[in-house]
Amino acid sequence: MNSGSRRRRHVLTLGCSIAAMCSPALAMAQELGTAPEPAAEESGSIIVTGSRIPRVSSEGPAPVTVINSQTILQNGYASVPDILRAVTQNGGETQSQQSFSGASFTPGAQQVDLRGLGPNHTLVLVNGRRIADFPLPFQGRSNFTDISNIPVSLIEQVEVLSGSASAIYGSDAIAGVINFKLKDKVDGTTIDYRHGRTEHGGGMSHRLSVTSGWSTDRFHIVGGVEYMLQRPLWAYQRKIQDSTADNPTTSSTLARRTFLRYDPDADEYVDPGASTCAGLSYLNGGSTYYASRPRYGAYDDDLEDYGPGYFCGSNTSIGYGTVLSRREGFNSYASAGYELSDKAELFIDAQFGISKVALMSDVLDWGFQNSSGSSDTTFYNAYDNRLDDWYRQFTPEESGGFANTMTRNRQTTFSVTPGIKGKLSDKWSYEVSFNHSEYRAKVEFPQVIASKANALFLGEQIGTDEDSGYPIFDADPSRLYNPLTRSEYDSITAYSVYRPKSWTDNLQATLTSTSLFDLPAGPVGFAVVAEGGKQGYDLNPDPLALTDYYYGLKDSDGHGSRSHWALGGEVRVPVTTFLQLSGAARYDGFRFAGNTIGKLTYNGGVEIRPMSTLLLRAAYGTGFRAPDLHYVFTGPGNTHPSGTDYYLCRTEEPDEDIGDCSYSDEGIVAQRNGNRNLKPETSKSINAGIVWQPHRMFDVSVDYFRVSLSNQVQDLSIDQLLRDEADCRIGETNSGSAVDINSPTCQDALARVHRFTSGVSEGELDSVSVNPINIAHEKTSGIDVAIHANLPTADFGTFSLSASHTHVFKHSFRQYPGDASINKLAYDSGYYLPRDKSTASVTWNLEQLTWTVSGTRLGKLPNYDEDAYIKASYLFNTSVQYDFTDHLRGSLTVNNVLDTNPVKDNTYASYPYYDISWFDSVGRSIYLQMTWKLGGKGF
Repeated sequence: MNSGSRRRRHVLTLGCSIAAMCSPALAMAQELGTAPEPAAEESGSIIVTGSRIPRVSSEGPAPVTVINSQTILQNGYASVPDILRAVTQNGGETQSQQSFSGASFTPGAQQVDLRGLGPNHTLVLVNGRRIADFPLPFQGRSNFTDISNIPVSLIEQVEVLSGSASAIYGSDAIAGVINFKLKDKVDGTTIDYRHGRTEHGGGMSHRLSVTSGWSTDRFHIVGGVEYMLQRPLWAYQRKIQDSTADNPTTSSTLARRTFLRYDPDADEYVDPGASTCAGLSYLNGGSTYYASRPRYGAYDDDLEDYGPGYFCGSNTSIGYGTVLSRREGFNSYASAGYELSDKAELFIDAQFGISKVALMSDVLDWGFQNSSGSSDTTFYNAYDNRLDDWYRQFTPEESGGFANTMTRNRQTTFSVTPGIKGKLSDKWSYEVSFNHSEYRAKVEFPQVIASKANALFLGEQIGTDEDSGYPIFDADPSRLYNPLTRSEYDSITAYSVYRPKSWTDNLQATLTSTSLFDLPAGPVGFAVVAEGGKQGYDLNPDPLALTDYYYGLKDSDGHGSRSHWALGGEVRVPVTTFLQLSGAARYDGFRFAGNTIGKLTYNGGVEIRPMSTLLLRAAYGTGFRAPDLHYVFTGPGNTHPSGTDYYLCRTEEPDEDIGDCSYSDEGIVAQRNGNRNLKPETSKSINAGIVWQPHRMFDVSVDYFRVSLSNQVQDLSIDQLLRDEADCRIGETNSGSAVDINSPTCQDALARVHRFTSGVSEGELDSVSVNPINIAHEKTSGIDVAIHANLPTADFGTFSLSASHTHVFKHSFRQYPGDASINKLAYDSGYYLPRDKSTASVTWNLEQLTWTVSGTRLGKLPNYDEDAYIKASYLFNTSVQYDFTDHLRGSLTVNNVLDTNPVKDNTYASYPYYDISWFDSVGRSIYLQMTWKLGGKGF
């Protein structure tokens, strides 16, 4: 058989999809004998994620969800993150495009989080092979795979396997595996253009892709290119987050403090006077005014309370951030093969992409920062002989516009895999390949130079105050309220440039047989794999960012590599006509930082078919994750995030909402270091389920899952440490549950949270120490349900249904042995995970017309105050597709048809006043797409 007929056979055996998620109905029907058998040259085996042994059916002992390119079009998915957001097994919090953490650490990158176990526990493959990690760490902590740069228009299908799969793929496959298969079979040349816009303005997009190929008797090549341009969507373009008036927790609008002078001794704002603010009124687009906040002023004897504190502020400057980033990118992919003989074929796959991302989380700001980078911004002002504290933001008029304050990331990805594959005999096939993948970036972060800003506003230091120990400046307060010229702004700001890179090399050899020997019930399948390689990363930060040169930033460096090798095998045994067993084992060895670790993982599966319409299946597997490179090699460094002092809020202002508390969102120092003594993370995974197909047009599956993760490595959460410290000091949680101050969690939290011991800030937060540690245990369990149906009619076309639902029974977390387990689904757990997630779509096809309506449901989530839940949310999309000719197709897609806003949470005190891990304010979006085929068969 020549290569062309093999390729045709492969295409036909993969064509099991119906309107939405690929149904197992046809493949299972063929295997169970309820559908006609294909012609001899069309029959063949397919490779399914989770196994290296080709098989006839896509069904196996563990469920695999498949989303093909037609489903991507019909459901209106505009990007890979959109695709995976609809996968019900993807149940964890990830960074959105307006994530403040993402803008600070991983600008432009997005992740996937199967089972809510963290993005670093989901293995992401492209064409079955690993790709280089994003070169900057997720939330400044761990390495992960960026899915935002995978070209959606070049995807043939996406396969999602949930559960431990390390016995097949090695490290990282704990929560599951996601494999993106790019198009490697084409028929003629296809040109595809898509234009999108939002109903309420902003976020316009363009996407153009071209795929084509060419072949002879021995040689074939296919490839595609994609160009994409996404315009930014700004927060001020959406009414639900364009002003501090949108804060649902304040009884009256509280302006943002653009210019603020604070008296640390009196603990009150220093009144600038209405005339001072009037002179600044043109700033922030004319929105700056003489504002106040209650209880921040001088004490009023008549009121027996503190009066309002005055400052110059703005309500609308809170909206100076991007909801959608500006992104411009070019991606290309090619796959070629040359048949040396009937038993050997040379092949090469290559991918290259380049993209430019620009985003903004906020304007820059400044407060006094001493040479040690302390978060205490107090100084002694000889101008009026008092302790003083100044703070200001820099307005767009001063910076010259948003273009000068956006974070910019230029990303380049490259991957190439040459190899040889073929047959050793009628029973044995082989493949030897070498894969190199790398990810490089140039990231530019806007920063304020601390010493230059200090000198501009405060002048030169003239000594140290003997009584307080604070530095002395002779600073005229009018300097604080003096708008900067563009040249002055440029003189105290700069772009801090990082040039991070990551790479992975892997040499792999596989040997497979679908018929090692025959049993009465059928042939035994077998596969063996051997591989070895290296992986590395280098943050290459701006050297000045490793010092206290920039205001609010002292970063850490990180670079290192590790080598690995592995040997594994897999077997599939048809014991009887209705019973099939499968198993795999693999040993992985790693060497890094002078350490050598090794781990044996294994899995086993059983498939029982008591009748032609019923499949019972179960699988057990172990998994592991080698210590993360950044967790191991990161150097000491500081960041300056904000944190809420829950202890002082609850003890000194117990009647105030967290958003109104004086100690809410304070600037603190986070001290972080790596850990070269980390142990591997390990996991155990169980799934058991049933697939019932009473008719070839209908099937339903129900699968139970349980994943247990031990020795999990995580950076400690600053917010959770502050919550724990408050609970421990007070002796109970915010909801009244008792807390033992002598528990391991309490002792650890009290040791890590540092408070000032002297000065005007005595007793207040100073810093929090965090580092990666091996956490004791995390476990999650639940069920996945999937339904697929086709209903053909004589006169009204075909109706198709696809639905899936995930319900989590339990998700528990225990930080240290001896601690009580935390229910991560509880509203007061500090985590925001849904118990339920559902997707469904209905498609109607009548001749050239196809219409799809799809919807997703996200179950209830904890509210911001963590004392109740917010209600479930729904999102609906629709698309209409029409074939004008056999070679010209048009489609219209409307996402968020009902123009639904994020679920309102009346306790959400933090901007943008809703949970950006799960919601956005984009609103209704409309996309028009045209597809034109040149040559080849019709659609």
